[in-house]
Amino acid sequence: MNMMFAWMKIASSYNQMMLSAGEVIVRRTMMMASGTMSVPDAMSMMMEKDTIYATASERAAVAMASGADPARITAAALKPYSTKTHSNVRKLRG
Repeated sequence: MNMMFAWMKIASSYNQMMLSAGEVIVRRTMMMASGTMSVPDAMSMMMEKDTIYATASERAAVAMASGADPARITAAALKPYSTKTHSNVRKLRG
């Protein structure tokens, strides 16, 4: 894979993830402000950070141990965050 293409793909994925994360933050803030956020949703919101960090670290470590290049290691670490932010957006949009 062309290294420049790999980094461009990572940058695009990162930007999409950041847009999704921003939307999740706005929607959850509105839920908290209006009092419509349930206790399970609030707990899930807090607990998902640790879980995603552990998964991302594990995937990056596995990629590194298998001799992947820096772009593939970065992509492996980014994937769990991207997946979770996209699923949160879908869930919160209803």
